[in-house]
Amino acid sequence: MKPKKESIHEPGGEYHAGFQVQLPSSLLQLGLSKDDIQGRIVEWVVLLLFTEGRISSGKAARLLNINRLDFIALLKTRGIAYINYSPEELAEEIETAKHLTLRAES
Repeated sequence: MKPKKESIHEPGGEYHAGFQVQLPSSLLQLGLSKDDIQGRIVEWVVLLLFTEGRISSGKAARLLNINRLDFIALLKTRGIAYINYSPEELAEEIETAKHLTLRAES
């Protein structure tokens, strides 16, 4: 069954798509309200898009209605690296830092 969609226009120009999602009722028995679950789903989707590199940290923060520093703190809370270097990128960063340190010392 396809999710039911609806669009809601919010003041300030944002459009919000509504989806009906089927979740186990036992989630509500864990002390989560429907609003809590909705907020967590939105957070999860935004974090997923960020970790996939599809949106920037600034865009992610705006989507969650928080500032960028709070978004970075949220990443830490959720165990997600803000900077995720490949081994090659990390080696390059270390070399650059060493080079800058040597220049500063001379």
